[in-house]
Amino acid sequence: MPGVLPIDAIFLRDDALTLQGRLAAAIVRAILETRASPGVRLPSSRKLAQAMGISRMTVTLVYQDLVSQGYLEALPRSGIAIAATVPHRRVNVAATAGVRTLDWNEWLSDQALPRRVIRKPSNWREFRYPFIFGQADPTLFDHNAWRDCARRALGTRDFSELAADRYGADDPLLIDYICSNTLPRRGFHAQPDEVLVTLGAQNALFLATELLARVDRLAVTEEPGYPDFAETLRRARSPTTFLPVDSIGLDPAMLPANTRLIIITPSHHIPTGATMPLSRRRELLLRANETDALIIEDDYDFEMSYLAPPAPALKSLDGSGRVIYIGSFSKSLFPGLRIGYMVAPAPFIARARALRAIMLRHPPSHLQRITAYFLALGHYDAHIVRLRQTLKERRRVLEEAIAMTSLQIEGAATQGGSSMWLSARGTDSADLAARLQEKSVLIEPGAVFFEEPPSPCPVFRLGYASIAADLIPEGVTRIDRMARKMAQAD
Repeated sequence: MPGVLPIDAIFLRDDALTLQGRLAAAIVRAILETRASPGVRLPSSRKLAQAMGISRMTVTLVYQDLVSQGYLEALPRSGIAIAATVPHRRVNVAATAGVRTLDWNEWLSDQALPRRVIRKPSNWREFRYPFIFGQADPTLFDHNAWRDCARRALGTRDFSELAADRYGADDPLLIDYICSNTLPRRGFHAQPDEVLVTLGAQNALFLATELLARVDRLAVTEEPGYPDFAETLRRARSPTTFLPVDSIGLDPAMLPANTRLIIITPSHHIPTGATMPLSRRRELLLRANETDALIIEDDYDFEMSYLAPPAPALKSLDGSGRVIYIGSFSKSLFPGLRIGYMVAPAPFIARARALRAIMLRHPPSHLQRITAYFLALGHYDAHIVRLRQTLKERRRVLEEAIAMTSLQIEGAATQGGSSMWLSARGTDSADLAARLQEKSVLIEPGAVFFEEPPSPCPVFRLGYASIAADLIPEGVTRIDRMARKMAQAD
C-alpha cells in the first residue's frame, strides 16, 4: 500500500521569488528525487504548514496548483497523492561497465579555446564601485511598460501567431519597425528581405563571418579592438591584419592591397570611443571598391550620442551594397535581451537566413514581439532619452573626478557613450584591476582588446552605465590611489 511522502524530503530553496513558488519547487523536487510511486500521499496541509512554519492557505494553494499541472491528484476522502501523470519522471539507468573513457582532447584537438575573452564577475552588483561596461542600470528601465508589452505579446490575439514555427521568418512587426524607423534614423532604408533578426550583434557577426571569411581572403580589423572580431576570424581560419586605430579611427590608407574583408566600429570604436569622420568613411568605401572588399559595420552604441547628434552610419554612404550592417537593441535596453539585426543586400540575407535556420531557426518569437511593441509604442524612445540624460550627468562627474587624479584619458567618444579608455602610467591594468577588487572597485583591464598587447599594459576601460553618479568620485579616487601606490613601488 502506498505510504506518505516524508516531510523531511521537502525543503525550501531560494529558487523562486515567492514563498508559494519555492514550496511548489520543493514538492516537485521531492517527488522526482525520491522517485515516489503514484498513489503516495502528501502530508496534510495542516502538518506541512506546521513543519514549514508557513500558512496553511499557502500549502493548500500550492497543492491545487500542482494538481492542475499533473504532479498531484485529489483522492476522495484520502487527501492529496502523487499522480500517475507526473511529468518528466526521472529514470535511473546504470552506466555500461568496462567501456573506455572518452578522450575529449582528441576529439576537440583542432578546436582551440578563444584567446581573447572579456570576463565580467558574475557578482559585479556586490561591488560598491562597479565601473563595468555593458551592464544595465535597472533603475532607469520602465519595467511596467515592458510588462505591458509582454502581456500584449502573450495575449490570445497574438499567441497563435507566435506559437507557430516561422520556418526561419522573423516577426513582421519588428521587421517593419526596423525598416520604417530604426534604419532611417541611421541615414538609410532597407526592404524587409534585406533585414535579418539575430541573437544579438555577436550572432550577426558570426553569421556574416561564417559566410564571408576564407583562408584565401585577407581580413582587416582594428587594434585595439573588440575581441570577438579577432576570435570569430580566428575560428574561420582567416588570415587577419590588425591595423592601429588613432583618435579618429582606422586609417583606410593603411589597408593592404589584397584586403577582402573589413570589420570595424566606425561610429563608436571599441574600446577607445573614437568616431570615424565623414572623409575617412568615404575613403574607406573607395578603398573597399578598389580591392573588391566587403565591410562589416558594427554600429555599436550609436544611441548613446548625447553630446552631439550621431553621425550617419557608414551604410548610409554605401552605394554598391558592400556594407553589411549590424545593430542591436540589447546594449540600449538590457544585455540579456539578445535581440539584434543585420542589414545587407537580399541575396546575402537569404544565405544568412538559411545558415541561421540550421543553427536556431529564429530568435524566440515572443521576445521579438515584445521588443516590437516596446519600440512601436514609444517606450524605447522614452528610455533612450532617460538614458542619455543620466549618462551625460555621469560622464560630467567622471571627467571632473579624473581631472583631479594622475589618470589620463586615452579615448572617449566625442558624441557621448557609456565608457572611457584610460591609462594609469607605470602600472599593468590587470594587476591594478586585481588589487582594486579588494577595495570593492571593478575596472576592465585593457590587454584583452589587443592582439598583441603592450607589456605592461597600462590602459583600461571604465564604464559608467551601471554606477550611480554620487559613487563615481570616490571610486575614481580609489583607482588613482592604488595606481600611484603601484607606480611608486616600481
